[in-house]
Amino acid sequence: MAAEPTGRREARDFGEAVVFDRRFEAGIDEVWASITESAELQQWVGEWTGDPGSGSVQFRMTAEGDDVPAETVYLDECSAPSQLRARIYMGGGPDGDENGPGESGPDASGPGDEWHWEITLTQTAGVTTLTFAQSVGGSIPVSDVAPGWEYYLDRLAAYLAGEDVSAINFERDYHPAQCEFYTSLFAETAASGD
Repeated sequence: MAAEPTGRREARDFGEAVVFDRRFEAGIDEVWASITESAELQQWVGEWTGDPGSGSVQFRMTAEGDDVPAETVYLDECSAPSQLRARIYMGGGPDGDENGPGESGPDASGPGDEWHWEITLTQTAGVTTLTFAQSVGGSIPVSDVAPGWEYYLDRLAAYLAGEDVSAINFERDYHPAQCEFYTSLFAETAASGD
């Protein structure tokens, strides 16, 4: 059964974004660890290597298979346990430099799409709310990006609940099932001038 889309369109300081909320019956420190510690992150989306103190890490989305190349993620803000802001360049560095920021593999060339990620955590009465925002635009349509984040965030929810994350099926429940919703959402908002 297809998962209900939950995203919304918002203006953020980095531009237009698709935004998702998830609520967990878990403490803020547990949720923070699940999004910032590589061993925890690997349980639902991917892994990172490197030194976060350098301002960037290499991130590989292991949920997409074993042969997915690592991407450089630039850490703009990391305020434990409530705020993480980062950037990634998909498809090449910002100046078209194959070896520059955001290289998306050994054959990267040309300017890439700059994506901004913002994760905010708040806790009230033992429930932690995660708000995730990603910039949209560029060469990858929001109708492809948003269902992916719905899938990953539902995997995070399953992981934190102690459920089997592999039971969540991207092709059956998210893509292409949610594509029309996001195409319409962003088209309607653009037409209304919001």
